[in-house]
Amino acid sequence: MAIKSFQELLYLSPNFTCANEVHLRLGLMLKHCGEFHIALKHLQLALLYTNPSTYSELQVKFQIAHLYEVQNKHKAAKDGYEFLLNEKNISLELKADVYRQLGWMYHCVECLGEKKEREASALSFLQKSIEADPKSGQSLYLLGRCFAGINKVHDAFLAYRNSVEKSEGNADTWCSIGVLYQQQNQPTDALQAYICAVQLDKDHKAAWTNLGILYESCGQLRDAYACYLNATKQISFQKTSIFRRKQAIRMKKDPIGLSKGLSQRIKFLEVQLSQAPLPSITSKRRQLCSIEEAWNLPISLEMNSRQQQTAQMLPRQIKQSPIQGPPPPYPHSQLSQSPIPAKRIKEDSPIQQELIQQNIQTSQLNQNLLNISETLGQRNLNAMPEGNKVSEQSVVDTFDDISNDIYKQNENIKLERLSQDAISSNLSEDSKHNEYNGSPDSEFSTNFKIQMDSKQLMAAVKLLPVDEPPVHCTVLQVNAPPPSPPDCPPQKLTRDQLLPPTPSVHLENKKNAFSPQLQEFCLKHPIAVVRGLAGALKLDLGLFSTKTLVEANPDHSVEVRTQVHQSPDENWDTSQGKRVWACISHRSHTTIAKYAQYQASSFQDSLKPILPQDESDKGFPGSQAMSDSDSKDSVSNSNIVLKRKKHKINSKMLRFGTNVDLSDERKWKPQLTELQKLPAFARVISAANMLSHVGHVILGMNTVQLYMKVPGSRTPGHQENNNFCSININIGPGDCEWFAVPDAYWGGVHNLCEKNNISYLHGSWWPVLEDLYKENIPVYRFIQKPGDLVWVNAGCVHWVQSVGWCNNIAWNVGPLTARQYSLAIERYEWNKLQAFKSIVPMVHLSWNLARNIKVSDTKLFELIKMCLLQTLKNVLHIQEYVKSKGVEIRFNGRGKNEASHYCGQCEVEVFNVLFIKEQEKRHVVHCLSCALKLSPSLQGIVCLEEYRLSELQRVYDSFTLHRTQGLAYTQ
Repeated sequence: MAIKSFQELLYLSPNFTCANEVHLRLGLMLKHCGEFHIALKHLQLALLYTNPSTYSELQVKFQIAHLYEVQNKHKAAKDGYEFLLNEKNISLELKADVYRQLGWMYHCVECLGEKKEREASALSFLQKSIEADPKSGQSLYLLGRCFAGINKVHDAFLAYRNSVEKSEGNADTWCSIGVLYQQQNQPTDALQAYICAVQLDKDHKAAWTNLGILYESCGQLRDAYACYLNATKQISFQKTSIFRRKQAIRMKKDPIGLSKGLSQRIKFLEVQLSQAPLPSITSKRRQLCSIEEAWNLPISLEMNSRQQQTAQMLPRQIKQSPIQGPPPPYPHSQLSQSPIPAKRIKEDSPIQQELIQQNIQTSQLNQNLLNISETLGQRNLNAMPEGNKVSEQSVVDTFDDISNDIYKQNENIKLERLSQDAISSNLSEDSKHNEYNGSPDSEFSTNFKIQMDSKQLMAAVKLLPVDEPPVHCTVLQVNAPPPSPPDCPPQKLTRDQLLPPTPSVHLENKKNAFSPQLQEFCLKHPIAVVRGLAGALKLDLGLFSTKTLVEANPDHSVEVRTQVHQSPDENWDTSQGKRVWACISHRSHTTIAKYAQYQASSFQDSLKPILPQDESDKGFPGSQAMSDSDSKDSVSNSNIVLKRKKHKINSKMLRFGTNVDLSDERKWKPQLTELQKLPAFARVISAANMLSHVGHVILGMNTVQLYMKVPGSRTPGHQENNNFCSININIGPGDCEWFAVPDAYWGGVHNLCEKNNISYLHGSWWPVLEDLYKENIPVYRFIQKPGDLVWVNAGCVHWVQSVGWCNNIAWNVGPLTARQYSLAIERYEWNKLQAFKSIVPMVHLSWNLARNIKVSDTKLFELIKMCLLQTLKNVLHIQEYVKSKGVEIRFNGRGKNEASHYCGQCEVEVFNVLFIKEQEKRHVVHCLSCALKLSPSLQGIVCLEEYRLSELQRVYDSFTLHRTQGLAYTQ
C-alpha cells in the first residue's frame, strides 16, 4: 500500500515539495522488493533535487552502489564505492560502511582478482572500516569470517568476541562461533553457540542445520531430525521475494543444494528412526543434552550476560516475551511406529523431495551440509545498512533472510514524517492536483471542455496561476481517478466456462480472407486463430524459413534467451520442488547462422538416444555471456498437471532465438513484400492501422520481428505494449501452444503476480493454471499450426510455448476503434504511475491521428479530442510558466521520421516543449518536472519548441467529428 500511495502521489503531483523524499523511499522499498530497475530510477531521481532530504547526496549514491552490488554488477558497485571514498566530505560512518562493503566484496567475488590478493584486500578494507567506526560489531564479524576463511582460527575467535561485545545480539555471529567450535571438535561449546543463535533468531536455518549436523555426528538422531525439520521449514515454506529468488539464481551454490541435502537427510533419518528400538535405561549415555534440555540449560557466563544485555536493548513489546523459554515444539510424529521428534512446520506442509541415495555416507554428507551452511551467508552478505545511523546494524544474513534485514534496518533510520507545517503548506497545492476528485469547485472541470476552440482554450489558460509549475497532465477523461487494475467480472464461472473453446475460423480462399466479416470476427473476440491463411493467400512461408534467412543475412543479430525445458502447462522451481510463477531466462546474443546451427543440431539430437544432461546440453557457437533478464498461448484440464508431476524436475536447458529485427527493407525486401498479400487490417503498414501514423519506427510494433524456436521455447505472460493488438503467424514446421486470458480479467492476473512476488510489468512469469481457475479466471488454450494466424485483441493476456521446431513472425496493429484507443491511453497513464516507459508515444500519435484521419465514431472522436485538449492546455500552461521565469523558448521544429522524445530521467513522453540539459557531453531531453529538479529557476537549461502554437491550434480546431450518412458506428 505504501508503494501504491507514493506512486499515486508522484503521478498526481510530480512537483510535490517533498517529492525527493518520496523518490528516495520508493527506491528503498522497490529495492527490497527486487524491482531493481525501477528502484534505480527513483534513487537517481532523488539525486536531482537540491532541497534537503533524509539522506545526503553521498548516502543516496551509496544506496545506488549497493543496488548494483545486489544485482551482482560488481564492477559498477566497486566503482561506485571507490567514488565515494574519494569524496572529501564523506562522513566516518559512511566511510566505514563503504570499506565494509568493499572488504566483503573482495572476500566473496572471484572476478576481483586472485584469491590471495583478494583476501589481503578484504582484510585491509575491513580493518579500515573498524578504524573509521571502532564500534562497528558488524565489521568485526566480517573480519572474523575472513580470518576463518584463511584458517586463522584464533584471530577469528577474537574478532567474533569483539563483535559480540560491540553490537547487539547477532544470530549470525553465534552461528559462526558454533562452526569454529565444531571444527575444533568442541561439541558442547558448539551446541551452546548454536542455541544462542536460534534463541536470538528462531528462523535461523543455518544454525538449525549446523545443530542438526552436530547432533547427528554425536549419534543423537532424534534431535538431529527435529533440527533439520526446523531448518527445512524456513527454506521451503517462507515466502520468497523476487530479491531472494534472483539471489538464489545468481549464487554459485553447492551442487547438492542446501534444501535438497536436508531433504535427503530427513528421509534417511525417518527410515533409521522408524527401525530404531525405543530408548531404554541401558542405552548408551548421550554425548550432548537434548534440544529441549539445551534450550533452557544455563550457559556460560559470557554468553548469558550477552543475551541479558541484548534483552535490555530490545523494544518493550519484544522484551515482554523472554528470549529463553520453551524450545520450538516437537509436533506429533508422522511415523506411526516410532516416537520420532517431528517437525515444527505445519502438518499440511509436504516434504516433496525424494531420497535420492539412501546409502550416502553420513559423515560425508554431514561435512557437505556443514560446508554449505557455513558458506551460505558468506556468499550472500550483500545487504548493507540503509542509513547514516546503522553502521552497527547487521550487514550479513543467511540466504533467505537477507532481503528482510535490508528492509528491517530502516528501523534505525529516522525517516521522519513530514512536518505539520510542510503538510499544511501543501494541502492547497495538493487539492489543485486532485483533478480526479470530481469536486464542483475544480477549476479544470468547470472551465475546460472538448467543445472549446483553441482561442477559448488559450484565454482560459492565461487565467491559470504561473507561480507554481503546471499540474500533472493526463490524457484520460476529466475527473478520471488514477488508473488501477480492474476487478474481475463477478460472475462465477463453471468448469467448462473456465476452459472456453478458442474462437477460430478456417479460410478456404482469398475472398474469405479479404471479407469484412473476418475483421469483425477478430475484433469481437479476446483472441482468435485464423486457420489456413497462408494457403488461402498463397503466402510463401519459405521466405521466413531458417534456410532462407541464413542465405539472406547469416550475420544478422539474434537475441537468445536460455530457459529450462518444461511441458507447457507446468512451471517448476527445481530447488523447492513446487510449481511457481517465476519464469527465469537469461539473455545473450548470437547470429542467425550460429542459431540455425544450434536449431538444426537440436533436431538431430532429438533423433538420437537420450544422453545424460551434461552431454546433451551443450552450448552453441557464438554464445556470449548471459545476464538475468526481464519479461517481455482448450484441450485438457489441470488434472494432467498433477499426473505429470513425476518428471517435473527436468533441468535440460534450451535456447530461444527472439526479437530478430526484420525492419530493414534493403535486407529483407522479399519477406516484407510477401506480407503485402495480407488483408489491410492485418498488414504491418496500413492507413487503418494507428501504428502506421506514429511517423517513426517502433521496433517489433510497426515493424516485423521473427522468432526462431526449438521445442519448449517460451514467451512469458504479458499484454502487448500499450495494449495494442498483435498478429502472429507460425512459419513452421512445428506447432506452438497458446494460452490466453480475456482483457477483462487482467486485474486478476496482476493480483496473482503480486501474490507471487513478481512484477506484472517488469517480471517474467508463467501462470499456474490451477491458480487462475481458483480465482475464477478463464483461459483459452489452443495449438497454432504452420500457416495459422493468431489475432491477439487489445489487452488480451497471453503466453506461448513452442511444441516443435518452428519460426514465427509477429507485429502489432492498432485498429481505429474507440476500444483500442481507450485501452491504449489507459495503459499509457498506468505506465506513468508505475514508472514504466510507454514505447508508443500516445500524445504524439494522437496529434498525428488528428492530422491524418477523419473520425466518424463519436466515442473515438471524444477520446482523441480530450487528449488534444489536455496536451494543448498543458503546452500553453508550460509556456506561460517558462516565460514567467524569463527563459526564452526557441523554435526547433521536427525532422522527417524523427523519433518522439522521452525524458532522460523519468522516461515519460515529452511533447512539443523540450528542456535540454548537457549531461556527460551529450544533450539530454527532460520534462518540466525533472528540469526543475536540476535547476529550479531553469537557468542553464535550453527550452525548445517542436511545433509552432499556430500549427497546434489549427490541428486542434480542424479535428471535428466527421458526419456520415446514417448513425456513426461506435466500436
